[in-house]
Amino acid sequence: MAEDTESTDAGGRRASSRLGRLLFGLGLALQASEDFRDMEDTVEYAESAGVPMPDLAAPFASGMMLVGGLGVALWRFPRIATGAVVTFLAAVTPTMHDFWNAEEGSASGERLAFFGNLAMLGAALVFLREAFK
Repeated sequence: MAEDTESTDAGGRRASSRLGRLLFGLGLALQASEDFRDMEDTVEYAESAGVPMPDLAAPFASGMMLVGGLGVALWRFPRIATGAVVTFLAAVTPTMHDFWNAEEGSASGERLAFFGNLAMLGAALVFLREAFK
């Protein structure tokens, strides 16, 4: 009886892990697709944050998030995909969402984006660990 429970628990963990990767990866890919849909605003936002070469950096970063998100969702090349997501979030979060430097009117939105990215970075690190198992 204990073996049946352990087998069921392992299957449930695998299914929830797959569902988590799918939702996380698709969320990232869809977010990146929104950046591509309005790349002019994405570049302008990067430029306002002082990102060097925003005309190149913004599409590159969005592409990295798109490919990384799809890789996580489909669990293809998981080390590369999760590594790309971790790199993207680690670089973009403090650079683009530096609420501590934001003007009073935009600080709340930047703080919310910062903490959302921080949560996603935590999830990406868990998936990165899973990719190395």
